[in-house]
Amino acid sequence: MQIGEMIAPRVSFGEAMVELGERNSEVVVFDSDVCASTQTAMFRKAYPDRFYEFGIAEQNMVGAAAGMSTLGYVPWVSTFAVFLAKRAVDQIRVSIAYPKLNVKLNGAYGGIPTGKAGATHQSVQDIAVMRCMPNMLVLCPADPLETKAAVFAATEYQGPVYLRTVRCPVPVIFDAKHTFEIGRSYVLTEGSDVAIISTGMMTPKALAAAAELDKQGVKARLIHMPTIKPMDVEAIVSASRDVGRIVTVENHSRLGGLGGAVAEVLTEHAPCKLVRLGFPDVFGESGDNEAIFTKMGVNTECIVAAAAELAAAKE
Repeated sequence: MQIGEMIAPRVSFGEAMVELGERNSEVVVFDSDVCASTQTAMFRKAYPDRFYEFGIAEQNMVGAAAGMSTLGYVPWVSTFAVFLAKRAVDQIRVSIAYPKLNVKLNGAYGGIPTGKAGATHQSVQDIAVMRCMPNMLVLCPADPLETKAAVFAATEYQGPVYLRTVRCPVPVIFDAKHTFEIGRSYVLTEGSDVAIISTGMMTPKALAAAAELDKQGVKARLIHMPTIKPMDVEAIVSASRDVGRIVTVENHSRLGGLGGAVAEVLTEHAPCKLVRLGFPDVFGESGDNEAIFTKMGVNTECIVAAAAELAAAKE
């Protein structure tokens, strides 16, 4: 992968699953009739005897994956995030999270970008749902390279993991030297005028925003947070104490996601000025991705405007 290359993380996820299949004969994949969309069709082609098609029966699929994990297998359940975080959430809670079974969940098509699937398939509450579930890790990688690394790290971890992936192409921002570690955040730019904390596909947008802010004379500390749970509390506290002004940005509702989690940390440890960029408390809508991001206030220009305004208000 080359820096700046546009690749859909769902493709990287599919490629990572094939690599996992070669590395670990205990890895199995469960699908609910969306393997062409989530790219687990790659795994089906390479390892058909370890691919289980359940059709549109997500609850049953989750229960079967839980059972398989008790036999020593490492099941990866792959379907749209909107189905995992709503239709199958009771089975995930009772059959996977409660007994802390070693099942991995790929929440594909996270957030707004769902292609022609439209508003009904958009999942803007899934991070909130999974984050508040005991024993569940929540990962939200930024680019295709980090998506692969997160898949491998999630597989090595013993216990339930929710990995959020997106459909649309995003720019590669990391090189091969980037090391992904569960629970760790990454400072991508240094600055003391304002801090920006981003996650998932919003990090490339935040990186572009930081570059634009620099042209305007505003130095931003950009913190990429690919692990929503457990959070890198130290990084958030340091940003609060060193900078004192934080903007969060995410492809998710402002309620219960990254912004809510950061607010909780700040309230408990180091209160400061905070602006949360995310979707308002509304359902999504069908249409062009960037047009919707702009309408919801989470494009690059919105990040620049919010960060510049907050930096200008410093005491």
